[in-house]
Amino acid sequence: MGATGEQIGPARSRERFLVGEPIADGVRSPILDSWQRCQSLGLSPDQTDLPYRDDFDPDSRLVHAAQPVLDQLASRFAGSQMNVSLADGNGTVLQRRFGEPTLARSLPPIQSVPGFVFAERFAGTNGIGLALTERHLVQVYGAEHFAERSQSNACSAIPIRDQLSGHIVGVLCFGYPHGYEHPALPVLVRRAAESIERRLMEQRSERERALLRAYLDAGHLARNGADPGQGPMIGLEQLGDSGLDLHDQMILKEKATELISSTGRAAVEVFLPHGRGVTLLSSPVTSRSGVEGIVVEAVFTGEPPPEHHHLSVATGAGPPHGAHGSPYGAHGSPHGSPHGTPPGPSDAAPPARGAPAPGKVRGLVLVGEPEVGKYAVAARRRLELLAEASTRIGTTLDVTRTAWELAEMAVPRLADYVTIDVPEAVLRGEESADPRSELHRTVVHGIREDCPFYPVGRVELRAGTPHMRCLDSGQAVLEPDLREAVGWIGQEPEHAQGILSRGVHSLVSVPLLARGVLLGIASFYRSQDPAPFGEDDSWLAQELAARAALCIDNARRYTREHTLALALQESLLPHGVPEQGAVEVAHRYLPAESGVGGDWFDVIPLSGTRVALLVGDVVGHGLHAAATMGRLRTAARNFAELELAPDELLTHLDNLLVRLDREEGGDNDSGSTGIVGATCLYAVYDPTSRLCTMARAGHPPPALVHPGGRVTFPELPAGPPLGLGGLPFETAEIELPEGSTLVLYTDGLIEDRERDLDVALDQLSRTLAEPDRSPEDTCQAVIDAVAPKHPADDIALLVARTRTVPADRIATWNVSADPSLVAGVRAAATRQLADWGLDELAFAAELMLSELVTNAVRYGTEPIQVRLVHDRSLICEVADGSNTAPHLRRAATTEEGGRGLFLVAQLAHAWGTRYTTHGKVIWAECALDAAWRPTYRPYLHCRQ
Repeated sequence: MGATGEQIGPARSRERFLVGEPIADGVRSPILDSWQRCQSLGLSPDQTDLPYRDDFDPDSRLVHAAQPVLDQLASRFAGSQMNVSLADGNGTVLQRRFGEPTLARSLPPIQSVPGFVFAERFAGTNGIGLALTERHLVQVYGAEHFAERSQSNACSAIPIRDQLSGHIVGVLCFGYPHGYEHPALPVLVRRAAESIERRLMEQRSERERALLRAYLDAGHLARNGADPGQGPMIGLEQLGDSGLDLHDQMILKEKATELISSTGRAAVEVFLPHGRGVTLLSSPVTSRSGVEGIVVEAVFTGEPPPEHHHLSVATGAGPPHGAHGSPYGAHGSPHGSPHGTPPGPSDAAPPARGAPAPGKVRGLVLVGEPEVGKYAVAARRRLELLAEASTRIGTTLDVTRTAWELAEMAVPRLADYVTIDVPEAVLRGEESADPRSELHRTVVHGIREDCPFYPVGRVELRAGTPHMRCLDSGQAVLEPDLREAVGWIGQEPEHAQGILSRGVHSLVSVPLLARGVLLGIASFYRSQDPAPFGEDDSWLAQELAARAALCIDNARRYTREHTLALALQESLLPHGVPEQGAVEVAHRYLPAESGVGGDWFDVIPLSGTRVALLVGDVVGHGLHAAATMGRLRTAARNFAELELAPDELLTHLDNLLVRLDREEGGDNDSGSTGIVGATCLYAVYDPTSRLCTMARAGHPPPALVHPGGRVTFPELPAGPPLGLGGLPFETAEIELPEGSTLVLYTDGLIEDRERDLDVALDQLSRTLAEPDRSPEDTCQAVIDAVAPKHPADDIALLVARTRTVPADRIATWNVSADPSLVAGVRAAATRQLADWGLDELAFAAELMLSELVTNAVRYGTEPIQVRLVHDRSLICEVADGSNTAPHLRRAATTEEGGRGLFLVAQLAHAWGTRYTTHGKVIWAECALDAAWRPTYRPYLHCRQ
């Protein structure tokens, strides 16, 4: 390679590296990696000796293919200091060409004589060695060379591959002064290498043609001197006249390819789709030039094969008997025919047991070299693996499961062990800012359970290892021989030796890239197969990884959306049950496995010790459903605060959903899918009367568990789902026994593809039929027994055991519309509070009742009723037959009245108005532990 000139390249960086100083930038990563490998190997920059081999073949196929190309390059660069080298797959130089012939005489033998080995482990960083390591076109300039002898040289080198197998068989290297650098030079190097690769393929074609001529010559001899009972020898295409269509011929060619790869004699029978049998015979053949190959003939009788035939190969079945279990073995027949004898009538292997008798029709199927047959079989199996991978990788939207599917596809058909490392951020559904610093080993899979690799968990990959080089470059890294991967071994010698001691000898590391995002790294290891990984294996690993990466990215995106939707939904669901005394409540919420839905529940305390219970389900999944659920739940709470009846509340929710659907669906460019609808069940329970008023909008009816354990499903008017608009809802009123349990749920609990709805309701009924069980235990029992193991829809469950307010804690008075009776109501209320032990609240209650009853007498209509309820608070209620609602206002200083409701609002913990079918109720609550507010006492005394 050498040429003279000034030192070029990153000389200062190289000096810092050699003395152990850190290098920030200025050195390309392949060069720096190569320097590190050279240093690990113990190479010295001033080393001058290289191994010399005198056993290389100067007349090899590679040399024959490259000779004309090298001559053309020498002619093109005549008179220049350009030199061209051809090396084999081990780095041994086979041929050299110099633009200036005298240049060879001025260079040392190491740079001018063929036979010296320029592999990286001997010569350090150089074009030939780096091309073999990086396995693609490389360029090395001046000080980028590790050895000092090449400091004045620049070179471009590219691997030469066998186009059939993909294996690197050589390297083409251009050496030149740095001034010869030109943008068109890499293109010239690539074209020259491609020309050599084409000529190698042409050599294969010539060899196959020679084998075919040998076969045809043998057939000519057979026709001239053989038993005429053998029948004519024709081509496979001509067998179409005997009933073989193109599909049949393709089947025979596939089986013939497997026979060629078996390298010996065999006789197998193939069952075709039409029920006919064809016997394939494989025999060795040698051309006049000494090329050894296999010829496969078909013997076709046109009759269906016998049912008792045992030595047959069914269509699409496993490998032929010639390769695995042929009665003639893999290398010869029982007659001992010598390998290399052209097949004649007496030389063909006898037909297998049960095969049709020879003599009908014989035809040539394939002829070729065993090595070519092996490549063809391997290529077909790779395609089969890829086809299978397209259906078996990505069956779920789970990152970890998808990674496992990639490993299961690769073991053992491609690799013996597979490890997959994914950033922790990807597992959470996010993109990783630095995949190298937060890798999590997600999969460790192999042919043995005791894999010699680090287990699942956090891993740290170090610089210089094949895995880190793969992550840094985003390209696959192939290490055919791990024993020579000194950078990997040097990082953790004990761990590396433990892996090598298990027979692991070859590695392919492939990045998981999808849509420009690095999602991790998959590493494939080989141990049982003595052949190392090659380029074809690397390409197959990359194809598998690319398909898996896309599925992993889809799973990551889904995980992100699912997490966001779940977080949104959890933020919109109640975080706790509000304090109230009407029911004892427990609840459960389970999101669907396939996506977050719009299920929700709520418990809303109402006035008069009542409570509202609500469950609902928005149709659809994802963020849109969760957001819609939040809107409906907020609206339902607001409507409940207005003390609307259940049917009226559902009507308002229906109108809201119709309006939202119209607003979101009206903009065609918004990309919104619109709101399909929702279902809802709304129940209001009054513990003073034990009455429960319910209405439902397309929702499953609740389950009612009586105190003795009997389970019923109350018949409620179904009502249309929310979102249809304009259809009425109906209510039903049920008296609940004390201690009964009301169970509300969404359809995800009982609807499942794997069971009938009636079966699920029976399971629910049997599970609930247990008396004296707490709501919390009931919730857990229902989830364990009734909920699907893999719910396809969200599940919201609300269990409420009813309580009642004792009759001795309720006091009621009917009042006529006479202002003079107000004083008697105050006195009666004071006595009742004394009986309850609430003397401290007597003054406030007396004042509130006085104002409320006075307003009812003055502005309301009969009947007028006053009620006191002693529950978690003291509730004062005044009902009348008027629908006119009072309004709180601030009275002017000159006004005599208008301060009554203001006083009630100041004295009460809460107050409000609710409408009934017969009028309205004005209520006020006083907390039992609330102290009297002395600020208002002077003002109140003045009013009195």
